[in-house]
Amino acid sequence: MRALAEACVGDVVRLLCGAGEALAETDGAEVKSGAAQFLRVPDDEQQMNRLFFERGWSDGLPIVAPTRERVEAMLACTKRAPDEVIANIAPGFGAATVERIAVNAVMAGCYPEYLPVLIGAAEAVSTREFNLSGVQATTNPAAVWLIINGPIANQLGVNGGANCLGPGAWANATLGRALRLILQNVGGGRPGEMDRATHGQPGKYTFCCAENEAMNPWTPLHVERGFDVSASTVTVVAPLGTWNMNTHAKDADDLIRVMGDTMAFPVRSDYVHGGAPWLLLAPEHAQILSKAGLGKADVKRRLWDASKLAASRLAARDLGRVQTARAAELGAITAETMLPISVAPDDVNFIVAGGEGTHSVYIPVSGYSFSVTREIRG
Repeated sequence: MRALAEACVGDVVRLLCGAGEALAETDGAEVKSGAAQFLRVPDDEQQMNRLFFERGWSDGLPIVAPTRERVEAMLACTKRAPDEVIANIAPGFGAATVERIAVNAVMAGCYPEYLPVLIGAAEAVSTREFNLSGVQATTNPAAVWLIINGPIANQLGVNGGANCLGPGAWANATLGRALRLILQNVGGGRPGEMDRATHGQPGKYTFCCAENEAMNPWTPLHVERGFDVSASTVTVVAPLGTWNMNTHAKDADDLIRVMGDTMAFPVRSDYVHGGAPWLLLAPEHAQILSKAGLGKADVKRRLWDASKLAASRLAARDLGRVQTARAAELGAITAETMLPISVAPDDVNFIVAGGEGTHSVYIPVSGYSFSVTREIRG
């Protein structure tokens, strides 16, 4: 029954998107990827921005006009054809062609050399394991966070050091914003329509940083995930927010304990579903753990153990949801059950990022969404 249903869903999506051969009156590739249309807009920037906002094409901040010349300059930084479909972006399953990605990159203020990063990001968010439909069409405040690894981070000036999640880096600001515009304008995730977030969060404007590989005592994220150290990658994560963890602990056991205790709070979805939470470890905290002889796998397991939550702390209705969702994994669940935050320790993820200071960051993630890494290619 499940196999039949999944096959039917695929057929329905293709028909709704107009790509079914039996219904299409033009070539299938044209139906999927038609070239962007040109529109005459007012010369006045304020009037142009009013027009884009009224049509639902902006994020509420001023945009750069995606003129023919600017889009062509952007396209010159990739070998891919403008009409190549990189992905179909949920929940509307619009075709993210190279050209449409470039248009939104221009609007966000990206430099042309940023385009390959966004192509890789579009590929990553469209994978099954990332579950973009669940991320885009939810009442949760889910954003999409880009993590850049490899030589391209330095080449583009993506900040992984001090204030890496804040303002001050053109690449961080515009790359994160460009992906959000792609999710909105190509995927249909418009606020108040498909995007049903109760409150949203500032990270839905832009959320991007690099890993601070120079200060990382362990293997960087992209190498951990099977890529060569010389490769450049983009990783997509669906964060629900950021939680500052300021601790002056100098002992590894003490540090793990307080971080795990911070992660264990009952009003979050990871304990209901078995999720994939993230942490940004400050270089100072990473050094404490590394000098204690802990590898990345050791830190993950220790955090997984330290963050177990007593099921009795959940609201009664939420405990019922856990009993339904995780019975196959955990067996009989009672108020005394200690719930792990994820199915396995390896689902706890972290990178080393940030500058000086005793501040790490806990980043809970939207339920049923798992991070995906893709290599950045020209």
